[in-house]
Amino acid sequence: MNTITANGAMAQPEANLISSSLRTRVLSALVLLPVVLGLLYVGGLGFALLLALVAVLMAGEWDRLTEGAISGPKHFGNFGTLGLTSALVLLAALTLGYYGEAGWALLLLLPGALLVAILSRFNGRAAIWPVLGLFWLGLPCLALLWLRMGDDGMLAVSWLFVAVWCCDTGAYFAGRRIGGPKLAPRISPKKTWSGLLGGMALAALASVLLALAMGLKDVAVLAFLGALLALISQGGDLAESAVKRHFKVKDSGALIPGHGGILDRVDGVLFAAPTLAIVTMVSALVPALDVLPWR
Repeated sequence: MNTITANGAMAQPEANLISSSLRTRVLSALVLLPVVLGLLYVGGLGFALLLALVAVLMAGEWDRLTEGAISGPKHFGNFGTLGLTSALVLLAALTLGYYGEAGWALLLLLPGALLVAILSRFNGRAAIWPVLGLFWLGLPCLALLWLRMGDDGMLAVSWLFVAVWCCDTGAYFAGRRIGGPKLAPRISPKKTWSGLLGGMALAALASVLLALAMGLKDVAVLAFLGALLALISQGGDLAESAVKRHFKVKDSGALIPGHGGILDRVDGVLFAAPTLAIVTMVSALVPALDVLPWR
C-alpha cells in the first residue's frame, strides 16, 4: 500500500509538468498559427518576408547551436560572423527566388557555401557545420517559396503543413498512449515506432479527408503522399535531434515558449518541403504521375 502511494505521489508532479508543458505549447501555437496562415493566404511579398525572417532567425540559431558563440571576434547582436554571413546568403537567395529565378537562387548557395567555408577556417571552426547549415536551411526555404508561387501554391504549402502537423500530433498521442519499442533511443529516447506509425496514419487520414472535401481524384495517391511527408518530417526531427545531441544542446533556442527555438518547431518541415517540391516537379514532368491538385 505504501509503495502505491509513493508512486502516486511521484507521478502527480510529473503529470502536472506534462500538462503545463502541453498547455504552453498549445498557447504558443494559437498565437503563431493565425500569423503564419494569414501570410500563407496572402502569399506574394508577405509570405516571402515571413520566410526571410524565419531564415535569418534560423541562421542565428544554427550558428549558436553549432558553437556559434566562438565563431569569431566580431559579433552582431546574437549573430556570430558565420551566422550573419549565412543569413545574408539566404536573404539573397530568397530575393532571387521571389523574382522567379529559382535556378539562380539554388546556384547562389554554392558560392555562399564556399564563402562560409573560408570564413570557418579563419574563425578556427570545422567548415562542415556552417556549410551544412546553409543547405539545411536554404533548400527548404527556397522550396516553400517556389511551391507557394506556383499554381494553387497555397494548397500545396497548406497540404504540407497539415501533413507535418498531423504527424507531430499523431506521433505525440500514439507514442504516449501505446508506447512500445523505441524508434531511435540513442538520438531521441522518447520517440517510438508506434508514434511514427500513428503520425503517418493521421497524416494519411487528413490527406484523404482534404481530398474528399475538395472532390479530388486519386485519393489513395494523395494519402500515400501524406504518409510519405510524415515519414520524411520525422526524419527531419531525428536529424536535428542528432545534431543537438552531438553538441549537447537540449533546444536550438528559446524564442517560442513550450517549443524551444524555431528550428525545434520546423525541423520536420525543413525536410518535408524539399521532398514535396521534388514530387511536384516530377509530377509535372511525367504525365503518368500528374495526379497532384497543384503545379
